[in-house]
Amino acid sequence: MPAWERHLQDHRQEYVAQLLDLLRIPSISALPEHAGDVQRAAEWVAQRLTAAGLEGARAMSTGGHPVVYGEWLHAPGKPTVLIYGHFDVQPVDPLALWTTPPFEPTIRDGRVYARGASDDKGNLLLSIIAVEALLQTADALPVNVKYLIEGQEEIGSPQLPAFVAAHKELLACDVILNADSGQLSETEPTLLVGLRGVCAMEIDVYGARTDLHSGSFGGTVANPLHALAELLASLHAPDGRITVDGFYDDVVTFGPEERAQIAAVPFDEAAFKSQVGVEELFGEPGYSPLERIWIRPTLEINGMWGGFTGEGTKTVLPQEAHAKISCRLVPNQDPARIQQLLQAHIAKHVPHGVKVVVRPGMALAYPYEVPLDHPGNIAARAVLAELYGREPYYGRMGGSVPVCETFLRRLGAYTIGFGFGLLDEQVHAPDEFFRLASFERGQVAFAKLLEKLGEEKPV
Repeated sequence: MPAWERHLQDHRQEYVAQLLDLLRIPSISALPEHAGDVQRAAEWVAQRLTAAGLEGARAMSTGGHPVVYGEWLHAPGKPTVLIYGHFDVQPVDPLALWTTPPFEPTIRDGRVYARGASDDKGNLLLSIIAVEALLQTADALPVNVKYLIEGQEEIGSPQLPAFVAAHKELLACDVILNADSGQLSETEPTLLVGLRGVCAMEIDVYGARTDLHSGSFGGTVANPLHALAELLASLHAPDGRITVDGFYDDVVTFGPEERAQIAAVPFDEAAFKSQVGVEELFGEPGYSPLERIWIRPTLEINGMWGGFTGEGTKTVLPQEAHAKISCRLVPNQDPARIQQLLQAHIAKHVPHGVKVVVRPGMALAYPYEVPLDHPGNIAARAVLAELYGREPYYGRMGGSVPVCETFLRRLGAYTIGFGFGLLDEQVHAPDEFFRLASFERGQVAFAKLLEKLGEEKPV
């Protein structure tokens, strides 16, 4: 056993306590009242990087929520590895569905329950711990290391592209490791080779200048809720295919080899239906459930409201109605173009008697892919195969990590997904948790990967 691995074992409880400490900070980036908590989390992470042996660790301003940077650059001739993660978290609603308070981390049955436990504080911290163990036991790292840890990933990283563009020299690297990632299961490793992009918008429908009595005015004035329902229904065909003109024009069609890789990934449809609580699956014809999640685009209605929604009855014809929609995008879809196509579709289908305003949302990310034979993937594959005792699957993620495409475009470096969250860990939902076994395994994996990358030439 290498000295760094003994160090990890000797300090196991100390590291768990540090994780609980970080999880107590309610760093919800979407809620303005928690801006101070996001800043506090940034300062905590910067201090933890310094304690680990990173130099120049500091919170940096972005014009929005901060980022944290730190570096160790004393391995001449070795690759420079940028490690990415985020310390902001999702809102906790509905609070009543949490078994224990979301920011009072609780350990039950080898799992730590708290908002951000899996996404992404547990995965982020384990990478720092791995770097610390290497420095504590060898007084050096096998590669040059930089950290960029953000506080706005959960709101789409709106200021991060400009920050990366303005700090290209500071962030220059050969490869990036994304701690905001995961594995297929506790026994089945996965190499993440693709992410979907995203765009979003809000639709506001306006009718009369005030709410109206449905008996006195119903049947003579257009109802914004009816109009909104009609608009939203026009976005899909009955089989789930999206009906927006041009929506599929740029979609890359995956060939037999890529589809075979996806088909090789185990998928238990009955267990999936049980997990999400539905009796049957629904989606675009001609594609498997994993293909629909990983390589096909979607358009979802995320919320809609208007009129009277309280208990009892109020016979009102509402003045206005609203909806939020988002699209998950695949190569080579451009999120800005998709927003334009949606706006054109809505303008074409506005029902009579109402006014419609479309407002683009902040969430905007391009799809991302990394070549299977990239040296970073090859190194990660070797480490995962050693740790799990089997070859990893090649998987994709239906969600988005906006910074991956930004890194590729601005820094010219690919991002390798290397995290240890699992699909069942209630990410973005009540009772989010992270397995302590994954927390420990991930520390070992990161140390091994840095050693493996140190054997390679700069990529």
